[in-house]
Amino acid sequence: MTFTAPVLEYALLAPILIVLAGALIGVLIEAFVASAIRPTAQLFVAIATIVIAFAQLVRVHGKSSATAAMGAVTFDGAGVLLQGSILIIALISFFLIADQDNFTAAAAAVPGSQEERESHQARIRTTEVFPLTLFAVAGMLLFPIASDLITLFVALEMLSLPLYLMAGLSRYRRLASQEAALKYFLLGAFSSAFFLFGAAFLYGYSSSLTFAGIQAAVTGGAGNDVFLLLGISLISIGLLFKVSAFPFHSWTPDVYQGAPTAITAFMAAATKVAAFGAILRLFYVALANAEWQWRPVMIVIAIATMVFGSLVAVAQRDAKRMLAYSSIAHAGFLLSGVIALSKSGLDASIFYLFVYGIATVGAFAIVTLVRDSAGEVTDLNRWSGLGKRSPIVASTFAFFLLAFAGIPMTSVFIGKFSAFSSAYQSGSVAIPIAGVLASAIAAFSYIRVIVLMFFKDPVEDGASVVIPSALTTTTIAATGAVTVILGIFPTPVINFIASTAYFLR
Repeated sequence: MTFTAPVLEYALLAPILIVLAGALIGVLIEAFVASAIRPTAQLFVAIATIVIAFAQLVRVHGKSSATAAMGAVTFDGAGVLLQGSILIIALISFFLIADQDNFTAAAAAVPGSQEERESHQARIRTTEVFPLTLFAVAGMLLFPIASDLITLFVALEMLSLPLYLMAGLSRYRRLASQEAALKYFLLGAFSSAFFLFGAAFLYGYSSSLTFAGIQAAVTGGAGNDVFLLLGISLISIGLLFKVSAFPFHSWTPDVYQGAPTAITAFMAAATKVAAFGAILRLFYVALANAEWQWRPVMIVIAIATMVFGSLVAVAQRDAKRMLAYSSIAHAGFLLSGVIALSKSGLDASIFYLFVYGIATVGAFAIVTLVRDSAGEVTDLNRWSGLGKRSPIVASTFAFFLLAFAGIPMTSVFIGKFSAFSSAYQSGSVAIPIAGVLASAIAAFSYIRVIVLMFFKDPVEDGASVVIPSALTTTTIAATGAVTVILGIFPTPVINFIASTAYFLR
């Protein structure tokens, strides 16, 4: 037996390797750097890591390779765009995660001088969140470019395990946060098991773990169709769990509500981009010629997801749970691009994923500002009259809600319209009809919150809005600007995506 040395194209893998290196440096900082300077050091390393990784991605964006890691990953235009979206969302999210003013209310309750309170605040900062987030980002970067089932599973666990821990990092809503982390972990473990069973069946069908091998087997039709159907079904469960599609959504409201809000923002935005990137590659490349086996069921799941998320969002009385069900509905809208199985569907999905992720981070950033003496207030009943106490913050949140509703002149409207158009062009008339109806239902839940903030009188125990720090202000300003600009002038970005996005088969 001869040993063959692995051949790796490090230039193409560099963005992932840079993020992993930054995460390891963050671990060393957590272990050896004094607590007083640890937050600043961790933030600097995290931001520098993301910027350097993005610069390297830009440098190699015109290249493509199916052998960057001996066939385990495929570097192509669609992968570059999805990785770039993840890095941009992660960069913006880091400013929100780093905003240590989240601990101000708790630190203010500490007796003593201002210096003693600041010292207490420094001690309670959860700086371990920075390397954990970087590890999750590395997994997310690998997920949409993985081109065999083993690498896909490794990426899935690599992005999921840090998120399980991050969901439980809240110090002052400890029980709810730990419950969210445990529920996310247990249900995530089940979804991973389904994924592995599906991978086993696909291997039994095709005698290959690579997407190219599965595609060849599907095209040749030489395998056992029962194995193919079981493989597609089980592996889809594992992936649909990550995007919160119905009926695999049950973890989403509780985890979004219990996790620290900044972590929820990152998780809701970046994870969706990575997971949908993996779904697009799997169905567009490996299973493209088996569309009659999976497309009808995926249409049903998409319609059920968008209708269920929109309907249940109407009944929510908690801001984070409302945004969670909104996320479920948008997962259904995003499945339109998968169902389209066309170049226009791929372009629409990438654009929609980016603009929705940006808007999601902005909406959750606003939620972090609504507080009382005990911390964040997510009970919408206590948001009554918020527009009269803080019209700028309330107006910004209303803008993000209207963007989620798909109001014209916002980026999410462009993304949603593109996704529905691609599904219609592929012959799926039911998708745009159900999508428009679901969007109308969802709009009611958003408008209800807007009416509550601007047209209701403040309640006695109502929440107030704290003055945002420079970090949170940066997050809100950046996300708001992108949502407006890409709603009014989306053509340059859409054209860039159209000229860049492709899957290397």
